[in-house]
Amino acid sequence: MNLANRLSFFRIVLIPLFIALMLYYTPQRDYLRSFAAFIFILSVISDFLDGYIARRSGQITRMGTLLDPIADKLLINTSFILLFIRKGLSASFTVPLWLPLVVLSRDLLLVIGSLLIYLTQGKLEIKPTLLGKLSTFFQTLTIIFIILHFSLVPIFWYITGFFTIASGLNYLWKGSKWVSPESSE
Repeated sequence: MNLANRLSFFRIVLIPLFIALMLYYTPQRDYLRSFAAFIFILSVISDFLDGYIARRSGQITRMGTLLDPIADKLLINTSFILLFIRKGLSASFTVPLWLPLVVLSRDLLLVIGSLLIYLTQGKLEIKPTLLGKLSTFFQTLTIIFIILHFSLVPIFWYITGFFTIASGLNYLWKGSKWVSPESSE
């Protein structure tokens, strides 16, 4: 297993720690929120590093192309679910239900679409798009802002929702080209 794949695996290993910190958080143990933010940011940095290392040193592997998005989806989706359940770790605002539903629905659509493409075409190339990267960027930023209790976080809910829906529709459009009868000619 190369360094890039180890970093992806490291990110997956951090998820249970992040979950525990979020679940054990109380206002009396506010330091747990800070640790959760640290673990999440460390995960984001490791995501950037594994991609950089893989491209820079030619360590792009089939395992890495599967492991990296799995680690990303697990971390992002788990975070949104926990932040909704834990009411954003704050009495001042509650994460709206539509936000984790949009993020989870998009990712479920991507998984089902990818599986459909693989089953019908016998192959699958996962290539992130600009909209997908913007979606992930704003999802990540929103999670960090919620954990750190930034007052402007509700604005980012809508930005995140927009880019998540836009990227989901974009992937749906691209995926439909893969499974359409015209693409098999």
